[in-house]
Amino acid sequence: MIQKMVNLKSLSVFLLHLVFVLFVVEVASAQSLSPDFYKKQCPKVEDIVKRTTASFLSRAPSLAGPLLRMHFHDCFVRGCDGSVLINSTKGNQAEKDGFPNLTLRGFQVIDAVKSALEKECPGIVSCADILAVVARDAVTMMNGPSWKVPLGRRDGRVSLASDANNNLPAPFSNFSTLQSSFAALGLNVKDLAVLSGGHTLGISHCPPFSNRLYNFTGKGDTDPSMDQNYVATLKKNKCTTAGDTTSIVEMDPGSAKIFDTSYYTLVSKRRGLFESDAALLTNSVTKAYVQQQMNPSTATFFKDFGDSMVKMGNIGVLTGKAGEIRKICSRIN
Repeated sequence: MIQKMVNLKSLSVFLLHLVFVLFVVEVASAQSLSPDFYKKQCPKVEDIVKRTTASFLSRAPSLAGPLLRMHFHDCFVRGCDGSVLINSTKGNQAEKDGFPNLTLRGFQVIDAVKSALEKECPGIVSCADILAVVARDAVTMMNGPSWKVPLGRRDGRVSLASDANNNLPAPFSNFSTLQSSFAALGLNVKDLAVLSGGHTLGISHCPPFSNRLYNFTGKGDTDPSMDQNYVATLKKNKCTTAGDTTSIVEMDPGSAKIFDTSYYTLVSKRRGLFESDAALLTNSVTKAYVQQQMNPSTATFFKDFGDSMVKMGNIGVLTGKAGEIRKICSRIN
């Protein structure tokens, strides 16, 4: 009788252990992303994304930078869950209308990709995954690197402008602020230097950096860390007044539609547009990385960018039964 009780106890312990193991495996499986996630349910997903994205970029290559930026802004707020795509409603101001996101562009590309995928495989591909693949394709189409995008994200149901206002790194951030912001999301100093290189694509309006030109310390002065010849050029030809809100400036002049390493050359010459660009020269690790990318024989930027984008794309993802697969990216089901 005692032996039977011992055996039953052992069996119970074994079954409990088995249930725990299966639970852990299920959770681990649910949380893992894979480039082959849609292989059976929507095998043409990447072809459709690429073809649709190309149809826009062939006509408006200037959208490449904004599409890359959109993925970054999505991942840094509530993780990579597509919440940046949601429209505001009468009762909620969404991320899209947060101050840092007011200049985001390219939503029509994401909507077109989603529409094409809904025709091919309705209710299968998330808007969060679309953002990640479009960002990769935008970079590749501008002569940049390609990388395998792990897929399987689900879409979030919460989007708050306050989150965007509070969590997105500002262009006037110093190094310690940037480092803390990235570290909080599992990104290291190298990732900071690498992802900053995304500024090789795209443009900016004057307000994010005009204080560097006209009123850096509140005394009508310029930022001494910025090349003064560049300051003079910007004041003369681009942002001609401190209150200019309409003029645009290429973040990587002469190369804003080509993904290359010239951004790092500009930063090394103290011609990075934002204080966050200049901050890369204030840390020994990021400064060394900037200098490394200037030499074609030592440059690792293309490979590093793909690696850091995959890492960033894993931030706070929703998988398994969490979230939803939105039918329309701009609104919750």
